[in-house]
Amino acid sequence: MYVRPAAAAAAAFLGFTLTLLGGTASYAATGPGSTSGSAALGSPVVYAHRGASAYAPENTLEAVDLAMRLGFDWVENDVQRTKDGELVVIHDDTLARTTDVEQLFPDRKPWRVQDFTAAEIAQLDAGSWFGEEYAGAFVPTLREYLDRVQRNQQRLLLEIKKPELYPGIEEQTLKVLGEGGWLDGRRVTQRLVVQSFSADCVRIVHRLRPDLVTAFLGTPTVADLPRYAEFTDRINPWHTTISADWVAAVHGLLGAHGKAMEVDTWIVDDAATARKVQAMGVDGIITNAPDVVQEAVGGF
Repeated sequence: MYVRPAAAAAAAFLGFTLTLLGGTASYAATGPGSTSGSAALGSPVVYAHRGASAYAPENTLEAVDLAMRLGFDWVENDVQRTKDGELVVIHDDTLARTTDVEQLFPDRKPWRVQDFTAAEIAQLDAGSWFGEEYAGAFVPTLREYLDRVQRNQQRLLLEIKKPELYPGIEEQTLKVLGEGGWLDGRRVTQRLVVQSFSADCVRIVHRLRPDLVTAFLGTPTVADLPRYAEFTDRINPWHTTISADWVAAVHGLLGAHGKAMEVDTWIVDDAATARKVQAMGVDGIITNAPDVVQEAVGGF
Protein backbone atom coordinates (compact mmCIF):
# COMPACT_ATOMS: atom_id res chain seq x y z
CA MET A 1 0.00 0.00 0.00
CA TYR A 2 1.38 3.35 -0.96
CA VAL A 3 -0.32 6.66 -0.20
CA ARG A 4 0.85 9.69 -2.14
CA PRO A 5 1.47 13.33 -1.10
CA ALA A 6 -2.05 14.20 0.07
CA ALA A 7 -1.95 11.36 2.56
CA ALA A 8 1.52 12.37 3.66
CA ALA A 9 0.31 15.86 4.40
CA ALA A 10 -2.63 14.49 6.34
CA ALA A 11 -0.34 12.25 8.35
CA ALA A 12 1.95 15.14 9.17
CA PHE A 13 -1.06 17.12 10.42
CA LEU A 14 -2.21 14.13 12.45
CA GLY A 15 1.23 13.80 14.00
CA PHE A 16 1.16 17.49 14.98
CA THR A 17 -2.29 17.05 16.50
CA LEU A 18 -1.21 14.00 18.48
CA THR A 19 1.76 15.90 19.83
CA LEU A 20 -0.53 18.67 21.03
CA LEU A 21 -2.85 16.16 22.67
CA GLY A 22 -0.03 14.17 24.18
CA GLY A 23 -1.21 11.07 22.37
CA THR A 24 1.05 8.05 22.08
CA ALA A 25 0.94 4.48 20.87
CA SER A 26 4.16 3.46 22.58
CA TYR A 27 4.58 0.21 24.45
CA ALA A 28 7.40 -1.02 26.69
CA ALA A 29 8.52 -4.63 26.49
CA THR A 30 8.81 -6.43 29.79
CA GLY A 31 11.38 -9.08 29.01
CA PRO A 32 12.66 -11.50 26.37
CA GLY A 33 9.90 -12.54 24.03
CA SER A 34 7.34 -10.35 25.77
CA THR A 35 5.59 -7.07 25.00
CA SER A 36 3.16 -5.14 27.11
CA GLY A 37 -0.01 -4.01 25.38
CA SER A 38 -0.34 -7.60 24.16
CA ALA A 39 -3.50 -9.40 23.14
CA ALA A 40 -3.86 -10.63 26.71
CA LEU A 41 -4.59 -7.02 27.63
CA GLY A 42 -6.87 -6.53 24.63
CA SER A 43 -4.73 -4.07 22.66
CA PRO A 44 -2.13 -5.47 20.24
CA VAL A 45 1.19 -3.68 19.87
CA VAL A 46 1.25 -1.68 16.62
CA TYR A 47 4.45 -1.79 14.54
CA ALA A 48 5.11 0.85 11.88
CA HIS A 49 6.09 -1.28 8.87
CA ARG A 50 9.19 0.17 7.16
CA GLY A 51 8.35 3.25 9.23
CA ALA A 52 5.05 5.03 8.59
CA SER A 53 5.31 3.79 5.02
CA ALA A 54 1.76 4.59 3.94
CA TYR A 55 2.69 8.26 4.32
CA ALA A 56 6.44 8.49 3.67
CA PRO A 57 8.92 6.55 1.52
CA GLU A 58 9.54 3.15 3.07
CA ASN A 59 12.68 2.36 5.05
CA THR A 60 13.87 5.97 5.02
CA LEU A 61 14.71 8.14 8.00
CA GLU A 62 11.74 10.29 7.01
CA ALA A 63 9.41 7.32 7.52
CA VAL A 64 10.95 6.61 10.92
CA ASP A 65 10.56 10.22 11.99
CA LEU A 66 6.96 10.33 10.83
CA ALA A 67 6.19 7.19 12.85
CA MET A 68 7.61 8.98 15.88
CA ARG A 69 5.51 12.08 15.24
CA LEU A 70 2.43 9.90 14.92
CA GLY A 71 3.27 8.50 18.36
CA PHE A 72 4.58 5.04 17.45
CA ASP A 73 7.33 3.38 19.43
CA TRP A 74 8.04 0.30 17.32
CA VAL A 75 9.32 0.54 13.74
CA GLU A 76 10.15 -2.30 11.37
CA ASN A 77 12.92 -2.33 8.76
CA ASP A 78 14.72 -4.55 6.24
CA VAL A 79 18.46 -5.18 5.99
CA GLN A 80 20.53 -6.19 2.96
CA ARG A 81 24.22 -5.91 2.01
CA THR A 82 26.11 -3.92 -0.62
CA LYS A 83 28.88 -5.06 -2.94
CA ASP A 84 31.52 -3.72 -0.56
CA GLY A 85 29.97 -5.22 2.55
CA GLU A 86 27.93 -2.37 4.04
CA LEU A 87 24.55 -3.18 5.54
CA VAL A 88 21.79 -0.95 4.16
CA VAL A 89 18.10 -0.60 4.93
CA ILE A 90 16.01 -1.50 1.90
CA HIS A 91 13.27 -4.05 1.25
CA ASP A 92 13.83 -5.24 -2.32
CA ASP A 93 17.01 -6.99 -3.39
CA THR A 94 17.03 -4.59 -6.34
CA LEU A 95 17.13 -0.81 -6.22
CA ALA A 96 14.77 -0.09 -9.10
CA ARG A 97 11.39 0.25 -7.38
CA THR A 98 12.30 2.73 -4.64
CA THR A 99 15.21 4.75 -6.07
CA ASP A 100 16.28 6.54 -9.25
CA VAL A 101 19.01 3.97 -9.93
CA GLU A 102 17.80 3.43 -13.52
CA GLN A 103 18.44 7.09 -14.32
CA LEU A 104 21.83 7.31 -12.58
CA PHE A 105 23.13 3.91 -13.63
CA PRO A 106 21.18 2.93 -16.77
CA ASP A 107 23.65 0.25 -17.83
CA ARG A 108 23.66 -1.71 -14.55
CA LYS A 109 20.44 -3.71 -14.93
CA PRO A 110 18.99 -5.55 -12.93
CA TRP A 111 20.26 -3.04 -10.34
CA ARG A 112 20.74 -5.52 -7.51
CA VAL A 113 21.72 -4.15 -4.11
CA GLN A 114 24.63 -6.58 -3.90
CA ASP A 115 26.09 -5.23 -7.18
CA PHE A 116 26.44 -1.63 -5.94
CA THR A 117 28.83 -0.13 -3.43
CA ALA A 118 27.59 1.79 -0.44
CA ALA A 119 28.94 5.00 -1.96
CA GLU A 120 27.00 4.42 -5.17
CA ILE A 121 23.80 3.68 -3.27
CA ALA A 122 24.30 6.81 -1.17
CA GLN A 123 23.96 8.87 -4.39
CA LEU A 124 20.45 7.58 -5.07
CA ASP A 125 17.20 9.44 -4.45
CA ALA A 126 14.95 7.15 -2.43
CA GLY A 127 12.10 9.61 -1.95
CA SER A 128 10.99 11.14 -5.25
CA TRP A 129 9.24 7.94 -6.39
CA PHE A 130 6.86 8.43 -3.47
CA GLY A 131 6.31 12.18 -3.68
CA GLU A 132 8.14 15.32 -4.70
CA GLU A 133 8.27 16.56 -1.12
CA TYR A 134 10.54 13.61 -0.30
CA ALA A 135 13.09 14.30 -3.03
CA GLY A 136 16.56 13.75 -1.64
CA ALA A 137 15.65 11.08 0.87
CA PHE A 138 18.33 8.40 0.75
CA VAL A 139 18.83 4.71 1.42
CA PRO A 140 20.25 4.68 4.96
CA THR A 141 22.97 2.38 6.12
CA LEU A 142 21.99 0.21 9.06
CA ARG A 143 24.26 2.32 11.27
CA GLU A 144 22.49 5.52 10.20
CA TYR A 145 19.11 3.93 10.73
CA LEU A 146 20.00 2.66 14.21
CA ASP A 147 21.24 6.10 15.19
CA ARG A 148 17.96 7.68 14.14
CA VAL A 149 15.79 5.09 15.89
CA GLN A 150 17.86 5.55 19.02
CA ARG A 151 17.64 9.35 18.79
CA ASN A 152 13.87 9.04 18.51
CA GLN A 153 13.81 6.66 21.51
CA GLN A 154 12.01 4.08 19.40
CA ARG A 155 12.20 0.30 19.33
CA LEU A 156 13.19 -1.86 16.38
CA LEU A 157 11.78 -4.93 14.65
CA LEU A 158 14.66 -5.74 12.28
CA GLU A 159 14.23 -8.12 9.38
CA ILE A 160 17.21 -9.80 7.76
CA LYS A 161 16.18 -10.07 4.11
CA LYS A 162 17.17 -12.99 1.89
CA PRO A 163 20.11 -14.19 3.99
CA GLU A 164 20.84 -16.80 1.34
CA LEU A 165 22.19 -13.96 -0.84
CA TYR A 166 24.49 -12.66 1.88
CA PRO A 167 26.53 -15.36 3.66
CA GLY A 168 27.40 -14.31 7.20
CA ILE A 169 24.86 -11.47 7.34
CA GLU A 170 23.58 -12.71 10.69
CA GLU A 171 26.97 -12.24 12.37
CA GLN A 172 27.50 -8.92 10.61
CA THR A 173 24.10 -7.59 11.64
CA LEU A 174 24.75 -8.51 15.25
CA LYS A 175 28.16 -6.83 15.06
CA VAL A 176 26.63 -3.55 13.87
CA LEU A 177 23.90 -3.80 16.48
CA GLY A 178 26.52 -4.38 19.15
CA GLU A 179 28.65 -1.45 18.04
CA GLY A 180 25.57 0.76 18.22
CA GLY A 181 24.79 -0.32 21.77
CA TRP A 182 21.69 -2.27 20.81
CA LEU A 183 22.89 -5.48 22.47
CA ASP A 184 23.62 -3.87 25.83
CA GLY A 185 21.70 -4.42 29.06
CA ARG A 186 17.94 -4.04 28.89
CA ARG A 187 17.95 -2.81 25.29
CA VAL A 188 18.68 -6.24 23.88
CA THR A 189 15.66 -7.74 25.65
CA GLN A 190 13.23 -4.83 25.56
CA ARG A 191 13.90 -2.66 22.50
CA LEU A 192 14.89 -5.08 19.75
CA VAL A 193 13.46 -8.07 17.86
CA VAL A 194 15.24 -9.74 14.91
CA GLN A 195 13.11 -11.65 12.40
CA SER A 196 13.47 -13.44 9.08
CA PHE A 197 11.59 -15.64 6.65
CA SER A 198 14.55 -18.03 6.91
CA ALA A 199 14.34 -20.45 9.82
CA ASP A 200 18.07 -21.10 9.47
CA CYS A 201 18.76 -17.37 9.81
CA VAL A 202 16.63 -17.07 12.95
CA ARG A 203 18.30 -20.17 14.38
CA ILE A 204 21.75 -18.68 13.76
CA VAL A 205 20.81 -15.39 15.42
CA HIS A 206 19.47 -17.25 18.44
CA ARG A 207 22.62 -19.36 18.70
CA LEU A 208 24.89 -16.32 18.50
CA ARG A 209 22.83 -14.19 20.91
CA PRO A 210 20.53 -16.37 23.00
CA ASP A 211 19.37 -13.31 24.95
CA LEU A 212 17.97 -11.58 21.85
CA VAL A 213 14.26 -11.84 21.02
CA THR A 214 13.69 -13.47 17.63
CA ALA A 215 10.73 -14.05 15.33
CA PHE A 216 10.09 -16.35 12.38
CA LEU A 217 8.10 -14.89 9.48
CA GLY A 218 5.62 -17.41 8.19
CA THR A 219 2.79 -19.72 9.18
CA PRO A 220 4.10 -23.14 10.22
CA THR A 221 1.57 -25.91 10.72
CA VAL A 222 0.43 -26.53 14.27
CA ALA A 223 2.32 -29.82 14.19
CA ASP A 224 5.56 -28.02 13.30
CA LEU A 225 5.27 -25.21 15.86
CA PRO A 226 7.19 -27.03 18.64
CA ARG A 227 10.24 -27.22 16.39
CA TYR A 228 10.23 -23.43 15.94
CA ALA A 229 9.72 -22.87 19.66
CA GLU A 230 13.20 -24.27 20.24
CA PHE A 231 14.91 -21.23 18.70
CA THR A 232 12.41 -18.39 18.48
CA ASP A 233 9.99 -16.41 20.63
CA ARG A 234 7.43 -15.32 18.03
CA ILE A 235 5.75 -16.53 14.88
CA ASN A 236 4.85 -13.61 12.60
CA PRO A 237 2.42 -14.66 9.84
CA TRP A 238 0.61 -12.98 6.98
CA HIS A 239 -2.84 -12.11 8.29
CA THR A 240 -4.75 -14.09 5.64
CA THR A 241 -3.11 -17.36 6.74
CA ILE A 242 -4.22 -17.49 10.38
CA SER A 243 -7.20 -18.32 12.57
CA ALA A 244 -8.02 -17.93 16.25
CA ASP A 245 -7.25 -21.62 16.79
CA TRP A 246 -3.83 -21.27 15.17
CA VAL A 247 -3.02 -18.21 17.29
CA ALA A 248 -4.08 -20.13 20.40
CA ALA A 249 -1.79 -23.01 19.40
CA VAL A 250 1.17 -20.63 19.20
CA HIS A 251 0.27 -19.11 22.58
CA GLY A 252 0.13 -22.60 24.06
CA LEU A 253 3.85 -23.16 23.51
CA LEU A 254 6.83 -21.83 25.43
CA GLY A 255 9.38 -20.17 23.18
CA ALA A 256 13.16 -19.97 23.36
CA HIS A 257 13.08 -17.83 26.50
CA GLY A 258 10.60 -19.98 28.39
CA LYS A 259 7.67 -17.61 27.89
CA ALA A 260 4.46 -18.10 25.94
CA MET A 261 5.12 -17.58 22.26
CA GLU A 262 3.61 -14.51 20.58
CA VAL A 263 2.06 -13.70 17.21
CA ASP A 264 2.63 -10.42 15.33
CA THR A 265 0.73 -10.46 12.04
CA TRP A 266 1.27 -8.46 8.83
CA ILE A 267 0.42 -6.44 6.70
CA VAL A 268 -2.81 -4.98 8.05
CA ASP A 269 -3.73 -1.50 6.83
CA ASP A 270 -7.49 -1.19 7.36
CA ALA A 271 -9.67 -1.00 10.43
CA ALA A 272 -11.87 -3.99 9.68
CA THR A 273 -8.96 -6.38 9.26
CA ALA A 274 -7.25 -4.92 12.32
CA ARG A 275 -10.30 -5.68 14.45
CA LYS A 276 -10.56 -9.15 12.90
CA VAL A 277 -7.01 -10.17 13.84
CA GLN A 278 -7.39 -8.51 17.23
CA ALA A 279 -10.36 -10.81 17.86
CA MET A 280 -8.14 -13.76 16.94
CA GLY A 281 -5.87 -12.81 19.84
CA VAL A 282 -2.74 -11.61 18.05
CA ASP A 283 -0.14 -9.84 20.16
CA GLY A 284 0.96 -7.35 17.53
CA ILE A 285 -0.04 -5.89 14.17
CA ILE A 286 2.55 -4.80 11.61
CA THR A 287 1.14 -2.07 9.37
CA ASN A 288 1.98 0.63 6.85
CA ALA A 289 -0.76 2.81 8.36
CA PRO A 290 -0.20 2.59 12.12
CA ASP A 291 -2.60 5.42 12.94
CA VAL A 292 -5.48 3.65 11.21
CA VAL A 293 -4.77 0.36 12.97
CA GLN A 294 -4.23 1.92 16.38
CA GLU A 295 -7.53 3.76 16.22
CA ALA A 296 -9.27 0.51 15.25
CA VAL A 297 -7.81 -1.68 17.99
CA GLY A 298 -7.62 0.66 20.92
CA GLY A 299 -7.51 4.32 20.05
CA PHE A 300 -5.00 6.87 21.25
